[in-house]
Amino acid sequence: MLMTPGPTALPPSVREAMSHELLNPDVDPVFADRYDALLEKLGVAFGTDDEIVVLGGEGILGLEAAIASTVSPGDHVVCLSNGPYGDGFADFVESYGGEATVVGADYGDPLPIDELERTLADSTVDLATMVHCETPTGTLNDLGPALDLFEAHDALTVVDAVSSLGGTPVPTDRIDITIGASQKCFSAPPGLAICAVSDAAWERIEARDPDSLYTNLLPWHEADQPYPYTHLTTLVVALDQALDILLDEGLQSVYGRHREAAARCRERGDELGLKLYPDPDRSSPTVTAFSVPGRANDLQTRLRDEHDVTLSTGFGDLADDVLRVGHMGYNADTERVDRAMDALADVL
Repeated sequence: MLMTPGPTALPPSVREAMSHELLNPDVDPVFADRYDALLEKLGVAFGTDDEIVVLGGEGILGLEAAIASTVSPGDHVVCLSNGPYGDGFADFVESYGGEATVVGADYGDPLPIDELERTLADSTVDLATMVHCETPTGTLNDLGPALDLFEAHDALTVVDAVSSLGGTPVPTDRIDITIGASQKCFSAPPGLAICAVSDAAWERIEARDPDSLYTNLLPWHEADQPYPYTHLTTLVVALDQALDILLDEGLQSVYGRHREAAARCRERGDELGLKLYPDPDRSSPTVTAFSVPGRANDLQTRLRDEHDVTLSTGFGDLADDVLRVGHMGYNADTERVDRAMDALADVL
């Protein structure tokens, strides 16, 4: 049983949709109609009227494309961070010639709003990056105070919401580029990165006119058809079916289901004497990160070998110190959480 925080397990109807006859995205009107319908559904799931593009690549492509399309050499970019993905935005910025200022906190701590306020008071900012849910630490960030500050300084905002979209509300209407992906709360296969792009962001992208293709959002905005190269048809069909499931249930019900699954996971963890890595008030409803110093890899291996249950460990310095349960999308289900936690109880 796959209970990782992405890729998630796939609902049966999504797997079935992928088995249908292949569509040619360049000539088949059936695919064009389905893609148009997919964009409408994504608008509902994102909660935005902004233009949406669906890139053929894993979620990281969306992060890099957002930076490649908006950052010019010499641009001042503030990267607000309390986790690995927040830090990683700075690498993208510098690789495209921007000047990255990381305003950071220890992993799992709150976003450093006071430090951000001081930083903005002493410098100009063209662009700002943030992460809504830091999957490696199970931390859900309150973006409101940071967005207030960036709006006051007329900074364009880019937010990684890959592991929160579809599982908890995201303030997309206040963000210029919101990035999601197929393999997290949407419970479709990995391979599609999704960006909701505001009018202000398109103005900046058009002025910059990036010279790349695959990491450039502009061809999607200007193409005669809504995709500038052959799309990943089977993945599009799978995501379309996954969104049907999500929207048929209703977003508020989906969010409630994620909260219930998270609460159950943490209740079971508490019974086993496990502590959360972040403060409980900052823990995401989509993933639970348990602190298991020096034990994560052994626990992961035994869970897989003895119970056929796959969980995730941490990243980098946390690789052997954090064990993560993904209760997102199809896995946001208390029965599936109980099966995973029963296995963990046995291994412990």
